[in-house]
Amino acid sequence: MESAGEYDYIIVGGGTAGCVLANRLTRRRETNVLLIEAGGRDDYVWIHIPVGYLHCIGNPRTDWLYKTEPDAGLNGRSLIYPRGKVLGGSSSINGMIYMRGQSQDYDQWAELTGDAGWSWDKVLPLFKKSEDYHGGASELHGAGGEWRVEKQRLSWQLLDAFRDAAEQTGIRKIEDFNGGDNDGCNYFDVNQKRGIRWNTAKAFLKPAAKRANLTIMTGCHVERLIIDDTEHGKVCRGVEFTGGGTAFTATAVRETVLTAGAVGSPQILQLSGIGPAALLRDAGVAVHVDAPGVGDNLQDHLQLRMIYKVSNARTLNTTAASWFGKMKIGIEYAMFQSGPMSMAPSQLGAFARSDPGQATPNLQYHVQPLSLEKFGDPLHPFPAFTASVCNLRPTSRGHMRIASADSYAAPKITPNYLSTEQDRKTAAAALTLTRKIVAAPALARYAPEEFKPGIAFRTEEELADAASQIGTTIFHPVGTCKMGRAGDPTAVVDSELRVNGVQKLRVVDASVMPLIISGNTNSPTIMIAERAAQLIAEAAKAK
Repeated sequence: MESAGEYDYIIVGGGTAGCVLANRLTRRRETNVLLIEAGGRDDYVWIHIPVGYLHCIGNPRTDWLYKTEPDAGLNGRSLIYPRGKVLGGSSSINGMIYMRGQSQDYDQWAELTGDAGWSWDKVLPLFKKSEDYHGGASELHGAGGEWRVEKQRLSWQLLDAFRDAAEQTGIRKIEDFNGGDNDGCNYFDVNQKRGIRWNTAKAFLKPAAKRANLTIMTGCHVERLIIDDTEHGKVCRGVEFTGGGTAFTATAVRETVLTAGAVGSPQILQLSGIGPAALLRDAGVAVHVDAPGVGDNLQDHLQLRMIYKVSNARTLNTTAASWFGKMKIGIEYAMFQSGPMSMAPSQLGAFARSDPGQATPNLQYHVQPLSLEKFGDPLHPFPAFTASVCNLRPTSRGHMRIASADSYAAPKITPNYLSTEQDRKTAAAALTLTRKIVAAPALARYAPEEFKPGIAFRTEEELADAASQIGTTIFHPVGTCKMGRAGDPTAVVDSELRVNGVQKLRVVDASVMPLIISGNTNSPTIMIAERAAQLIAEAAKAK
């Protein structure tokens, strides 16, 4: 193997967290950092045009092309499971929604880990640190940071009417989803800059790439970690990887940091002999650390896409139905970076309760002035809107497991959606609430007619079955390398994100979340990386 050199830190994965860490760790000129990314540069034009996610998801240039195992909770269906394979990671192909979640999410993290550093009061300054908020600095928001947050550059009367209908149903109108209490309805803020996607590669990595102490290697596939047995225990010395047909090793003097995401990080750990011992032996991998939690605790938000035909309404289905309509959309974006091409996949959001017993909202809506059968299909030939609703706090748990010792083989992803009675009840309640909103007076002028799942589903059991038929991932996998207290056999990392049983190794991405966030997961991952950068710097000073 050829040596790629020796560095203070090696970051495995140039996605959301990896870009942030590369920026923060290289601020000290004497610190040398290697960033390894399996994908390429973020120079594909469709990454930067907001509607271009349609061309990035399912595209091997930008997506790992994962699929789930057939899921009993979804009537045996297998789903696409997009994960970004490009600099910027999933921030290069996601929905661009800026969302922090609820204050209680982080307070629960602090309780579960025994570390007050993860509480809402402690993480809020980290969110603000990287933020460049359209409304300027305040008690809740930051200005001048790398992570640009803007209002959307579009307007749909149909969505305005849905917001009015939500208010008539008891879901209040609010101005900001990101103050710790997102109870209400509003248009989502987005990570865009003047109508162009703002990913973490542009925000954090591009400035850092000018520094001499950062080396970036793209198109490089990490095979495994280098784990040594020493008299003081297991130590991670670096990584083995391939790129351009050459096999490399790279050495980390201080730490190796996995930032490969909720699929990639547990996969690399398992391939390196850190994981459930029986699974590793079956796959032909030598066991270094029997860590049963690696790959377990998989949580995701399952969205239930309810579709309604409408009359007397402008929707994207009809606006983009002709070549003339498409041309107008293209001209508007080329001239003003506004209109449908500037659209995030979802424009209007709402947070609500599935039942009065919920202390905080446990449902999230993503409402869109369009409809289609499934992702990648053409828009329906009739005017319609989609009201997707997801259970923010699912009790179902899945897992991610390697299929073999071959690092190029896709892992087996088993989310186990709707595998608990509680999740099925919540799904049925969510569909019922959507019907109540759509039946409100504000939408009456559009004569909404339920197309999916259809009015034939009425009882709680029938609605739960309907959820199995129409449910699909909203691309928020987390939890597969969860952090926890000392002595928790299912915890993969401690509250400082250090891998249990292996020195000089951390995991820093959405996989460390012990519980899924009550909202979209990208910006919370940036916050995790901000805290990790502080923890790593503190550890370096202590030596």
